[in-house]
Amino acid sequence: MTASKLIPSQQVTSPRIPTRLWVTLSGILLLAALLMLPIFGVLIGALGESDGTWEHLKNTVLTDYVVNTLALMTWVGVLTFLIGTGSAWLVTSLNFPGRRSLEWLLVLPLASPAYIIAYVYTDLLDFAGPVQTTLRALTGLEAGQYWFPPIRTLEGAGIVLSFVLYPYVYLIARSAFLNQSQTRFLAARSLGASPMRAFWSVALPSARPAILAGVALTLMETAADFGVADYFGISTFSTGIYRAWYGMGDPVSSLRLAGMLLIIIAILLVLERSVRNSASSSDIARDRLVRRMDPGPIVQTLAFLGCALPVVLGFVFPVGALAVMAFTEGLQTGLSEFLGFATNSLTLSVTVAVITLSIALLLAYSQRGRTRNEGTLISGAATRLATLGYALPGTLLAVGLLLPLTYLDKSFARWWIDTFNVNPGLLLTGTIITLIYACVIRFLTVSYNTIEPAVSAIPRAMDEAARTLGSRLSRIVFEVHLPGLKPALYSAGLLVFIDTMRELPATLLLRPINYETLATRVYRLASDERLTEASVSALALVLLGLIPVILINRVSKQS
Repeated sequence: MTASKLIPSQQVTSPRIPTRLWVTLSGILLLAALLMLPIFGVLIGALGESDGTWEHLKNTVLTDYVVNTLALMTWVGVLTFLIGTGSAWLVTSLNFPGRRSLEWLLVLPLASPAYIIAYVYTDLLDFAGPVQTTLRALTGLEAGQYWFPPIRTLEGAGIVLSFVLYPYVYLIARSAFLNQSQTRFLAARSLGASPMRAFWSVALPSARPAILAGVALTLMETAADFGVADYFGISTFSTGIYRAWYGMGDPVSSLRLAGMLLIIIAILLVLERSVRNSASSSDIARDRLVRRMDPGPIVQTLAFLGCALPVVLGFVFPVGALAVMAFTEGLQTGLSEFLGFATNSLTLSVTVAVITLSIALLLAYSQRGRTRNEGTLISGAATRLATLGYALPGTLLAVGLLLPLTYLDKSFARWWIDTFNVNPGLLLTGTIITLIYACVIRFLTVSYNTIEPAVSAIPRAMDEAARTLGSRLSRIVFEVHLPGLKPALYSAGLLVFIDTMRELPATLLLRPINYETLATRVYRLASDERLTEASVSALALVLLGLIPVILINRVSKQS
């Protein structure tokens, strides 16, 4: 007998992906395709034929859309960098009265939707507002005899957005300053560098990648803004998309504008990712506890004022004005309809929160503990695409969904009429289903990014121990995993709930007829210069927004 007969033949086979993993992978890919539908809708719809509106837009307002959007982003980028970085450096490097309180108070403007702050400041600072009325009464001047800075300008919009969005930069900059090398800063000081020079030459360059990532987030929020730009009459891509769809009735032109906005968002995403990777790969790390400097009384006073001013202008002053309106006249004029709009908002927000939590759990478990293979790489890429929605503006999501869903509605209606000779009407577009769909796409990122780290942190040994005791996978999840995941689930659900309550452009474009939420009610009444009636709903949105801000502050302190 030959040796070849004694040794069985060996065939080299590539590792097979288990059938169960293929099923999971197929489900994730299908889910990612459904969640990427708005982008597909924008890209495909933009290639359609326009009725001449696009040529009109190109020749008249397209340049304004580009220039105003970029100019507004520039204003907000510069101001949020100055306010966020400056306040973060002051609270981390100096001791001054009120520092501990201001350290968390500086996050409060995040609770206020930008469009509500814009409504309040316009009501206060316009010609007929209390500020100019008081000024005329004190000086005796009449209209045209004095100059007062107008609020409804591009610069005014940039300032309003900056005082609401700077906490994005502040939170990231404060974390960067707290976790960078203190030895380098002290070495610069020991060589005779002043605190300001040491900041510019050592501390700021070390934290620059993280700060720029925060600025990129504020730029994405600015590009996506609809409420402030529309109320101030500024022609941006977000307002142009809405007007082209509803005002001009040309979906193709609206989708082409959405495609251009998508390019801007994609560039910002790439930049944000690159600077974030640069920050994460930095060799700078905290090597000692932070030693804050003890300046003189004048510097302490200036530091306190510099940190208190953003809080007062971005939260205390506008929210105080809303509270006065709500408790004087708003409760009498706006309370009767408030409960109906609040019910709509609550129903929508709870539904979206439950759906996003379910999807986020499925995606998180699909990525948990997988060995690195081809299927895992594909599912990871699909998961990243599925959770891209938070970077997409509400206007882009809305118009991107309307075209394919309208096509599906019409195709189904034709088939139903041909089969049963009955017109079923619209099943998707014009119903609450499309609005829920858009909100799930937009806020799934928030839910997934909160739940996934908690799921990944569950040790595999816990599963194996439960398996040896005869427990099934479903029992392990419900009796072992979920109790430990409750904090993450509560946080994720609450964040999605509040974000859905405040969502404006997607709700305006996709809501059913006569369907109002708190956000759309505030927008409608404020657009009609009836802010007093809208004050109750606006104040409710702001107070609800305080909940995730408190959560963010707690997480920031723990980290």
